[in-house]
Amino acid sequence: MENKKSKNTWLWVLAVVLTFTIVIYQRATGPTYPTKGEVQLGTEEIGYKLLRSHNTGMDAPVEIEVEDETVTGKLTYKRYKSYDDWTTVDMERVGGKLQAKLPYQPPAGKIEYKISLYKDGQEFILTEEPVVIRFKGVVPAPVLVPHIFFMFISMLFGMRAGLEAIFKGHDGRFFVGVTLITLFVGGLILGPVVQKFAFGAYWTGWPIGHDLTDNKTAFTFIFWLIAWFVLRKNPANRVWPIVATIMMLAVYVIPHSVMGSEIDHTKTETPVEQTTAE
Repeated sequence: MENKKSKNTWLWVLAVVLTFTIVIYQRATGPTYPTKGEVQLGTEEIGYKLLRSHNTGMDAPVEIEVEDETVTGKLTYKRYKSYDDWTTVDMERVGGKLQAKLPYQPPAGKIEYKISLYKDGQEFILTEEPVVIRFKGVVPAPVLVPHIFFMFISMLFGMRAGLEAIFKGHDGRFFVGVTLITLFVGGLILGPVVQKFAFGAYWTGWPIGHDLTDNKTAFTFIFWLIAWFVLRKNPANRVWPIVATIMMLAVYVIPHSVMGSEIDHTKTETPVEQTTAE
């Protein structure tokens, strides 16, 4: 009895560790995580943190901390996936910072931008490729918090269900059931509501669009649903809980918000050259 209790405790500890590892990985690798780095200007090393996500309705601030007042900067930007020409503005010095703003876009609208710093006639470009920032609507806390909670619980119990099957436990059906219910509520009920507030549409995955976040949720849910049906008929089955857990891990290895909702202006606008020719 003592061994069973100890085993259960360690399996929960392992499930928690796996879950938090996935959460941290998702947060650190997604396309909404700020771009960070350093650039050497003479004897001074300049660190930067460039936004890749911002609420719509307000311009996105771009600022670089540079104490050397001889350093100037320029911000160059254009709408992502558009025929726009690049726009370049001078960054304004405010105390020890160089500041500028990116004009806000509608939900799911994106801007690509790059920053150049200048010192003693030399140009220092911060990033090799332009940084892409996506704008989103504000999601009310009463919607967002339960969504995050249920998705976290589904992940935790999903890991626990897989470990239960691997170590030949007898509570697999319970863990699979909790995973299925919380994933349904958090991902398929609250998920589309979050999507509506943030990007103006309830569902942009298959077959309507290519939003990978929506598709990942549906894909994972299907495997857990199969596992649940299998365990209803055969509670001793260990294969399907393990398969569903592996599929969940595979899905969460893909960074959050990759191939998410976005506006493609090239599909609704005509290049300036073509307009002029007409």
